[in-house]
Amino acid sequence: MARRARVPVGVEAGAKRVFAFAVDWPGWCRTAKTEALALEALAAYGPRYAPVAAEAGVAFPKQFDLAVAARVPGTATTDFGAPDARLPGDTRPLPTAEAAHLIALMRAGWAVLDDVASRAPEALLKGPRGGGRDRDRMLDHVLGAEQAYARKLGVRLTQPATGDTAAIRTFRDVIAAALQARAADPATDSVSPWPVRYFIRRLTWHALDHAWEMEDRSPA
Repeated sequence: MARRARVPVGVEAGAKRVFAFAVDWPGWCRTAKTEALALEALAAYGPRYAPVAAEAGVAFPKQFDLAVAARVPGTATTDFGAPDARLPGDTRPLPTAEAAHLIALMRAGWAVLDDVASRAPEALLKGPRGGGRDRDRMLDHVLGAEQAYARKLGVRLTQPATGDTAAIRTFRDVIAAALQARAADPATDSVSPWPVRYFIRRLTWHALDHAWEMEDRSPA
């Protein structure tokens, strides 16, 4: 019988919304109204996250058990719809191998988003109340958020145009390089409002959340 992997999970609970996220797998993150429902959604999304791990060249468990390793209070941002809380371990010195693992998964999240976008139509299905961005507006939104995130690393970037693949590649390379440099400077990272572990978790969640939304809202 295949051994079941133990997946440490962080739980961030706001007043109205709860996020559950796999600590070692940035971007594998789901939200619901309660902790139980958020954990259920996280488990259900394991197969959707597996291609991200495959893209990064990292073995992903076929069978796993989610184990809550930390519970932290949420914020107004949590209730608005974005994971915001830091874990107690986020400011620990980041070993080179762990930094490489997290950055590879972040890059894989970008690759999955790009692949989904390449297959999605420009006009996506609307939500139950007629809302939701279409493909290019969604991609522009993701790039705009990442431009803002980069400032948390002290990096000021110009947001690339949605279809400019060369500029987007350079933009992302700069972010990845800044994260590598920050990981090698634990004294600075430990006092940063966005330490490297949190930064990667937040950015990759955002990219994959919209990739999966794009898949779900693409006509069959």
